[in-house]
Amino acid sequence: MKLLTYRAADTNPYENLAVEQVLLEHVPQGACILYLWQNRHTVVIGRNQNAWQECRTARLEADGGFLARRLSGGGAVFHDLGNLNFTFLVNKEDYSVEKQLSVIVEACRTLGIPAERSGRNDVLTGGRKFSGNAFYEHEGRCYHHGTLLVDVDMEAMGRYLSPSTAKLQAKGVASVRSRVVNLRELVPGLSIDGLADAMTAAFGKVYGGEVKPLASLDRAEVEALTAHYASWEWKYGRKIPCTLTCAQRFAWGEVSLQLQVEEGIVQQAAVYSDAMDWTLAPALERALTGRRFSREDLSAGVQTLVLEGTVKEDLLTLLAQQDI
Repeated sequence: MKLLTYRAADTNPYENLAVEQVLLEHVPQGACILYLWQNRHTVVIGRNQNAWQECRTARLEADGGFLARRLSGGGAVFHDLGNLNFTFLVNKEDYSVEKQLSVIVEACRTLGIPAERSGRNDVLTGGRKFSGNAFYEHEGRCYHHGTLLVDVDMEAMGRYLSPSTAKLQAKGVASVRSRVVNLRELVPGLSIDGLADAMTAAFGKVYGGEVKPLASLDRAEVEALTAHYASWEWKYGRKIPCTLTCAQRFAWGEVSLQLQVEEGIVQQAAVYSDAMDWTLAPALERALTGRRFSREDLSAGVQTLVLEGTVKEDLLTLLAQQDI
């Protein structure tokens, strides 16, 4: 396999997300790209999350920070220059989460940090999280990206992130800050460049090949996508007047439904979720829109969906609990 690397030159979150998408759309056959990047003072939310629920947006913007929305599912994360972000980009036939996670584990172990995978998208050391991961697939191409906490401002993380009480209770913790650890606590003097070098070396070792830098990207394409990621419409989406709002947390993630009903028919449905399957929320919105505002008809809409595990049963249970 051809192994390529690309290191972002800027710390603008909108440009970095644009670069990520361009890399995905042009990843060569038989290649794997390791993209390393940093965002300054940013909260990044999952594709289907409610910005106002997940982030104290007014406080973030007043402090000169950025709100960004990514393509992948999952939950909200805080980025500053004490954090190194990584993305593995491949065609579907070469996609291996196990192999990609092995690069992270190998890089950490070469630095003297025992690391292990835990849960649906976390990498831990000593029971504390230092890397959260998310995933995306489109037209036969995939990426797996995440964070590596080196020296992140934990006070800022707690100041801007506002996860739901249900999410915190499900994880059995009292605050955002108590769940994470900076790698510099374990390896004093660890730098971003040092970790980036360790990731690049581990990439070559795990995949068994020489790692080469990627040539420059199409700047016009990057600039057009940067404007898209910076737009209010992409970052915040729509905020609809609600007749019904309900939410619940399940083993696969949290889901929140907002339905606008006129003359007994659901005119608009907004679904927010931190589920790793980014297709769930838009599919559920389509299934509920146009339905009669009754438990039976809304449940019938859910029944039309093809969902994995207990997701369908859980959604039906949530609807059955509503007084409609």
